[in-house]
Amino acid sequence: MFFLSKQHYIPRVMGYIHIAKHRDKEFIRAVLAPTQSQHKGNRMKISLFYALTLSALLTLIGCTNSINQTSQKISNPGAQQASAPALISREVLFGNPTRYQGRISPDGNKMSFRAPVDGVMNLWVGNLGDFNSAVPITHDTGRGIPTHFWSLDSQYVFFIQDKDGDENWHLHRIDIASGNIRDLTPYAGVQADQMHQNVNHPGTIIVGMNDRDAKWHDVYQVNVATGERTLLEQNNGYTKYTLDNNLQVRLAVKTAPDRSSQVFTKIKDKWRLWFEVPFLDSEPFNIIGFDKDNQGIYMLDTRERNTAALVYLLLGETTPKVIASDNKVDVSNVLLHPSSHEPLAYALNYIQPVWHAIGSTLQTPIKRLNSQLSGGSQVLAQTLDNSLWTVFTDQSNQSPIYKVFDTTSGELNNMFVTQPKVNDLPLSTMHGVVIPSRDDLELVSYLSLPLDADLDQDGKPERPSPLVLLVHGGPWARDVFGFDSTAQWLTNRGYSVLQVNFRASTGFGKDFFNAGNKEWAGAMHNDLIDAKKWAIEQGITTDDRVAIMGGSYGGYATLTGLTFTPEAFACGVDIVGPSNLVTLLDSIPPYWESFRQKFYEAVGDPTTEEGLALLKARSPITHVDKIVKPLLIGQGANDPRVKQAESDQIVNAMKNRDIPVTYVLYPDEGHGFSKPENNLSFFAVAEAFLGSCLGGRIEPIGDDFSNSSIEMIHGSEFISGLDEHMSESEE
Repeated sequence: MFFLSKQHYIPRVMGYIHIAKHRDKEFIRAVLAPTQSQHKGNRMKISLFYALTLSALLTLIGCTNSINQTSQKISNPGAQQASAPALISREVLFGNPTRYQGRISPDGNKMSFRAPVDGVMNLWVGNLGDFNSAVPITHDTGRGIPTHFWSLDSQYVFFIQDKDGDENWHLHRIDIASGNIRDLTPYAGVQADQMHQNVNHPGTIIVGMNDRDAKWHDVYQVNVATGERTLLEQNNGYTKYTLDNNLQVRLAVKTAPDRSSQVFTKIKDKWRLWFEVPFLDSEPFNIIGFDKDNQGIYMLDTRERNTAALVYLLLGETTPKVIASDNKVDVSNVLLHPSSHEPLAYALNYIQPVWHAIGSTLQTPIKRLNSQLSGGSQVLAQTLDNSLWTVFTDQSNQSPIYKVFDTTSGELNNMFVTQPKVNDLPLSTMHGVVIPSRDDLELVSYLSLPLDADLDQDGKPERPSPLVLLVHGGPWARDVFGFDSTAQWLTNRGYSVLQVNFRASTGFGKDFFNAGNKEWAGAMHNDLIDAKKWAIEQGITTDDRVAIMGGSYGGYATLTGLTFTPEAFACGVDIVGPSNLVTLLDSIPPYWESFRQKFYEAVGDPTTEEGLALLKARSPITHVDKIVKPLLIGQGANDPRVKQAESDQIVNAMKNRDIPVTYVLYPDEGHGFSKPENNLSFFAVAEAFLGSCLGGRIEPIGDDFSNSSIEMIHGSEFISGLDEHMSESEE
């Protein structure tokens, strides 16, 4: 849900479910802010419906400006303009991309990517630059392959998979020569985590596994060919381990009773305290790794400064050397040499990311790269000699592109476009804006306007339009610039979209981050209200035509908006959002135990009388009787972060008070909706819901419910014609 990602290869979702953002940030639907050559990235069944007509859709959800009625057809307050662009199909925006997640092998000879096989995303491998040679190396028929990476000897491709969203990730490897696939973590209920490779030890991968104790990941060395594992370290309460270049476990981080982070170093098989990082400095503190000689470590550090700097610290010393820093934002990504582990470059991301070279070696290549790319960019893979990079770049108004960058010549060539069909469609432009909060914080935000409300797409509308406040998950994450399927969908339907980096978002320094401590439904919500006020003052929208929508923490923000400020929003869409902070913290996954004390400090401590009172007071369930505006809830039954009980309890509370609510459940999903069929069905419902509430345009559902697992748990009586179509589909 909102929580700190332990390591880069595992998707963490209520961390960052951005509903359906086609980006490689990297490892899908929600990961939290990465900190080195690691990246983050996301998406959202119904044999219930066949095609619905437009007239049926106009009354599908019954989202009225107040919900004292049960089912009511709403007039369209935002009458469609003659100049409105053609509708963009949901299938194009939310269906499978043509290709995605491009990688080059470490030896530079091959490429890999994800692409559909019979409608399911699978892994393909071919010779670099020759798509005719590419063949699928997996044939999954279920949820697909979410992410992959190469072994450093280029003999294997690794991928991870869970079961129906339960986040018990298993690590698999594929032998490129034979096609043999092996599960390297074949243990029931186990989650693979903290994976690590080293160029000096080919044929080996380090994996954390919690099979001994669900709370703690022990450190294993795994033979990639045979799957044989060797225990390197039994975890006795540590958050993270760091190995040196000899694959020796050398450092460990533990949360202290005062909620600081304690860094230990192993000396003669004994853990010795090296230094401490106070709680207020602990985000985004991160140990990146050892230097090539194992004499010191690179890390991100905010001690003695507000923003995270890239620093180097010799073992045994306590005063780090600053390598790179910025006064405005954190160092957000660090690019390491794949063989020497030397930092080569870093990114700073205020409105858009900009790469900066470290030292003279890459000064010219980085300048060339920045000059040739507009919008956001990431370096996702490198050859071992660092001569070739896979670069992911996306502008807001065209499909993301994977490119291959030659660091010697500066030549940048296209690898592939992820969604070529999108580029021929009427897309809106995203604009970075900075909104002042009531207490003078800078809220870096992103505004997207409908084409017919902003004819020249300069970010200044010719007329107001309905607005959707799209709230990111986390909250310990951030919104970023780039192509956003959800924003394009909404602007195409006639809505302005505002995405706000409220306090507690990452990347803007520790003061901004810590300003969100114990401010759920407090100052964090005030930031969203301030953003709404700003949008009205700028002529972007009007007070009575603003909806709030989000996933994970964004779902909580939606519930908060409809309970704490019941007249502020015309309606809300909550996707896997918690309704009760007490039960949320009581039900966190066991493998988050090492972070529990930090959650208590940031959200509220249920073990104290004062903390428990705060959690209850800031829980939407406590104020459910204040809801007077329409609400749509979507939930995955297997969500390990925000359990189904979070949605069940607020829906039941609303039912008991005769407050209308529509509740959609997906039995084969977890924290967010992964399968394209489920994504399409939910957005079809959400589109009708928003259309009846705000008056935007609606695309007929058509076959968007085909093969979806959607279950209408409650509220079908508030959706005109739904019961009839459900009955027809069951016959």
